[in-house]
Amino acid sequence: MSVVSIDLLEWERCLPEPGSWLAGVELEPAAWVQAQALTRSGMLEVADLRQGPVVQATSFVGRLQLGQIRVTVRPKITGAPLLGLFRYAYGLRNLTLFKTVGQDHVEDAFQDLLCHQLAAETEELLARGLHRTYRRVGETLASPRGRILFAELARQGGLASALLPCEHYPRLDDVRLNQVLLAGLKLAARLTSDLALRAHLRRLAARLADRVAALKLTRELLRQARHDLNRLTSTYQPALTLIELLAEAEGVTLDEASAGLRLPGFLFDMNRFFQALLSRFLRENLPGYVVQDEYRIRTMMAYRPDRNPRRRRDPEPRPDYLILKHGQPAAMLDAKYRDLWNRDLPRDMLYQLAIYALSQSEGGLAAILYPTTDPSAREAQIDIRHPQTGHPRASVSLRPVNLLDLYEVIADRRPERRSQIARRMAFGSDSWLSQGAL
Repeated sequence: MSVVSIDLLEWERCLPEPGSWLAGVELEPAAWVQAQALTRSGMLEVADLRQGPVVQATSFVGRLQLGQIRVTVRPKITGAPLLGLFRYAYGLRNLTLFKTVGQDHVEDAFQDLLCHQLAAETEELLARGLHRTYRRVGETLASPRGRILFAELARQGGLASALLPCEHYPRLDDVRLNQVLLAGLKLAARLTSDLALRAHLRRLAARLADRVAALKLTRELLRQARHDLNRLTSTYQPALTLIELLAEAEGVTLDEASAGLRLPGFLFDMNRFFQALLSRFLRENLPGYVVQDEYRIRTMMAYRPDRNPRRRRDPEPRPDYLILKHGQPAAMLDAKYRDLWNRDLPRDMLYQLAIYALSQSEGGLAAILYPTTDPSAREAQIDIRHPQTGHPRASVSLRPVNLLDLYEVIADRRPERRSQIARRMAFGSDSWLSQGAL
């Protein structure tokens, strides 16, 4: 059975046109079950037509296998801008990768970028020296070490051999952070499609395997490792973040209680990346303002006590960012990873932002921040009017964030330029100057 390769950009569609590779392809029953699960989850939309399957990419990028179809979805930006923005969003170090990450080549997938970065982070940790801790070890030794256990010796009835029971505390590499690092290297080696990178990751894992126990990567193990981070182990944070992203994007069920989707490949949600990127940029470059992530609007909607038979909790809309000035809301924003300059605004996005705008006083405004690479993209605004009088009640603004410009601004490091861009994100292209007087 020959493999049919499909290469898409995010939000791109591939149709089974006559003469194309998809024409006449039929998915096996097991692959079709996976395709339906992916469609329900919104990761990838697959429809079955008489001519063959239709594949529609969404905001998820990566590579996966559906029967004889191999789908690769790529982000809109590649190379240095993608790597630079990704490092900035997740606080990764600007390390030199052991080879150039070829995100411009068809054979490379998004997960290879994460695996390259994890390899570089691991090399940095090994060069600095792995974190070690003292651990109690009790054993019988011919050459005594540490403290001789005379009580244990008495229970044995005296010396019966040339060995003495001892207790000592060697410094060992076999700690939880190193165990997670080893499991993450093995996961990355399994996910990457780059043979040279896979061999490099396996060599790094082998350097750890002699000193560190091999454990199964679970959600609880990752949680405990995150809890172990402190001032002495902060250098592990970038590697731990990458391992978490790889584990979640692979879709593997990390524990028995989880109902995660098991993917035949790797898909990473660029919505999550875009939200983390804007959160850090706004926090760092809006002096005098407080940025709250996923703020809960608690008082807008509520079940009537006498009309809530299932005793459900009140709905709580949550915009991605609420910007406060002296404790008062100054802007309400939502990040949507969809180029609304070149694509239509979905109704569910508009209705969601309309709720945020109407939750404020008369004339409330909520904004969508969306990514683009089109230099001609400009802000648009939709008024929400009274259905009978036409009187404006609130507004929804669509604000483009040019990812290439943002990469240059972040690399430039000029505070005044960063602040200017952050104000335009938060308050709009026409109002950011006036907001500086608040």
